[in-house]
Amino acid sequence: MNSRWRSALLTVCSPTILLIACSGSPFCSPVFDQESRTADEKTSESITAVRSAAEGGDATAQFNLGDMYARGQGVPQEYAEAVRWFRKAAEQGNVTAQFNLGYMYDEGIGVPQDFAEALRWFQKAAERGNPEAEFNLGVMHYKGRGVPQDYAEATRWYRKAAEQGDKEAEFNLGVIYYQGSGVPQDFAEATRWYRKAAEQGDAKAQFNLGVMYSLGQGMLQDYAAAAMWYRKAAEQGDLDAQLKLGVMCAKGQGVLLNYVEAHMWLNLAASRANGDAQQRSAAARDLVAGQMTPEQIAEAQRLAREWKPKKQAINPGVRDDRQ
Repeated sequence: MNSRWRSALLTVCSPTILLIACSGSPFCSPVFDQESRTADEKTSESITAVRSAAEGGDATAQFNLGDMYARGQGVPQEYAEAVRWFRKAAEQGNVTAQFNLGYMYDEGIGVPQDFAEALRWFQKAAERGNPEAEFNLGVMHYKGRGVPQDYAEATRWYRKAAEQGDKEAEFNLGVIYYQGSGVPQDFAEATRWYRKAAEQGDAKAQFNLGVMYSLGQGMLQDYAAAAMWYRKAAEQGDLDAQLKLGVMCAKGQGVLLNYVEAHMWLNLAASRANGDAQQRSAAARDLVAGQMTPEQIAEAQRLAREWKPKKQAINPGVRDDRQ
């Protein structure tokens, strides 16, 4: 289950930058202080202990029981029961339960979808400093979801989450400053927020930085820096970045001319793109192939066949306060 809704991302050949939302579960795993036993014994005793504490009014136990029903861990998965226990914990001020309840109202999981109720519970969690809730409030105000559309208010909530190191909020602030939505358009400020998200390994932020370096938006035009950021995104599997990097390798733009690497990246992009984007990637790959020997093409195809995306390490200087 995702903690945030998704929206459309970048098109292959355009520097236009759109919003992104994040993935990941809103539910925090319960932690029980139990001695080491068999899994079945431990689970059974944990459920009994948690239920007893929850029925006795303990907010943390109520949250954990809601979590167990939401996940189907040790009990049948039952979203209505998850909502019931999250509500009990939320009403006692448990911040994560407040966030989860807001999410379930927003998505209509275990309760009828209700944006007003989602907003109310996100607001409660956000006022306690929960960055996930702050981010979702930003999305709701940006989209006019349960509230009038208000870019300035969206920016305010995104900034609160971003200042806690939330990379999706950092990315969306970059989008807002790039577009000039509710704030004066400011490429330098957009670059600053994209860089923060990119340094945490966000592939779309890395791609956007590559676009901005390539066009000289908010900084001096720098093809080497553009290629560096495209490479970081491409290595994570971003097909837009794979196409851009492949073209740069074929031109020797910002990198050494390398037809084998260019063919590999263009081949990977073509294999995953659709429609016109697929045709453009394939055409670029085949154009490069015309400059290569059969042995070079075979090597490039081998590299593409063996290529696997890799997750990049987060910059150790960047905070990540996610639960």
